Amino acid sequence: MIFKQMRRDIRVVFERDPAAKSIWEVIFCYPGFHAVLFHRVAHWMYLHKMVLIPRMISQLSRFLTGIEIHPGAKIGQGFFIDHGTGVVIGETAEVGDNVTIYQGVTLGGTGKEKGKRHPTIGNNVVIGAGAKVLGSFKVGDNVKIGAGSVVLNKSIPSDTTVVGVPARIVLHLGVPIKDDDTTLEELPDPVNEMLKCLMHRVEHLEQRLKEEESRYNVFEIIQHHDETKRAVPATGEREGCDVRLRSDDL
Repeated sequence: MIFKQMRRDIRVVFERDPAAKSIWEVIFCYPGFHAVLFHRVAHWMYLHKMVLIPRMISQLSRFLTGIEIHPGAKIGQGFFIDHGTGVVIGETAEVGDNVTIYQGVTLGGTGKEKGKRHPTIGNNVVIGAGAKVLGSFKVGDNVKIGAGSVVLNKSIPSDTTVVGVPARIVLHLGVPIKDDDTTLEELPDPVNEMLKCLMHRVEHLEQRLKEEESRYNVFEIIQHHDETKRAVPATGEREGCDVRLRSDDL
């Protein structure tokens, strides 16, 4: 049974990574394959009410591969981790069949709540490098999550593509979606709000400047300034100023 599963996992690597050249290369040089293999063993022990040994296997896998998968996580068939460094998959996470994730992906929780606290990933899902999928919610089938995206406690319908921080739907059933039509609830974005405030402030200042320019003629102001300078007496000729030397000053 375990060797049949290994052959299936090796075949998945060849299907999705064009850099794979031989079976021996996959067996010895692919940390994603190693992490999945370790997890298959640890998960079997976890289901048989073992606690310590599966966690020790998980920690050994993390040390050797840089990938941490909790023994309690449910991983489907055809699971592929490309590169893999920094991948974290939580205890109650569920991953469907034919799922691909890249380095730096986190399938995690958002707090210290008990019970189901990690996401459920559907079939044929691709999660880009550095994406964070946090919370107990469902990600539908045939979903693509862009690199660096952050999805928080918001379900994603099937056949969609999401990107951004916070994540928003940009493609559904092959049709581009406008921001106003997204089904993911908008979350506060402090940086975006600050930029909007700055833009409004600049527009306000530009409007004030136009009003002042329409009230005064710039050239008249410059001409008036020049005439004022010429009207000021030179040094020694100013009113009430006597610069003649006296004998007492010598």
